Amino acid sequence: MALTHGAGSPVDDPFFETLVAHLAGAGLRMARFEFPYMERRRGDGKRRPPDREPVLRAAWKAALDALGGAEGWVIGGKSMGGRMASLVADEVAARGLVCLGYPFHPPGKPERLRTAHLAEIRTPTLILQGTRDPFGRPDEVAGYRLSPRVRVQWVEDGAHSLEPRKSSGRTLAQNLEQAARAIVAFVEAVGDA
Repeated sequence: MALTHGAGSPVDDPFFETLVAHLAGAGLRMARFEFPYMERRRGDGKRRPPDREPVLRAAWKAALDALGGAEGWVIGGKSMGGRMASLVADEVAARGLVCLGYPFHPPGKPERLRTAHLAEIRTPTLILQGTRDPFGRPDEVAGYRLSPRVRVQWVEDGAHSLEPRKSSGRTLAQNLEQAARAIVAFVEAVGDA
């Protein structure tokens, strides 16, 4: 499985470290990469906005080329990284796609949907979305036109990074464990397809 980060955090932030530990512990071969703007941040420490979409898509393709091509790989990522993976998944013939906290729309702007390609996507897709995610809540997503290849699985009381409220009685560790179990089951299912 190849994963990458969202707009603001690198691939070694605690969210990714915990998730990747669960996935690797379940026997998945894991690869991670960072987009060029995040690599530059590592070099000079300056926060900067994400690269433009063509650069991000090219970075996904380059990462997959470095892995020997997308064949056999499930690709995905957190938020923007998952969205960019979804834009290249069919083109690169990925085995599957996993999006963690998909940015269906910018927060507070439900009219600016980022779903047109998801209506036609052919790659088997799992979207893990918190029920409190401001980028797409259950009541909104239920009305979207999504390909039959897309399955949305809800993480109870999770926000955009799947973190629950303390009052929910759930913990981030529980939500990440739930996400990891769902991902492992998905990877096994698309491997058997």
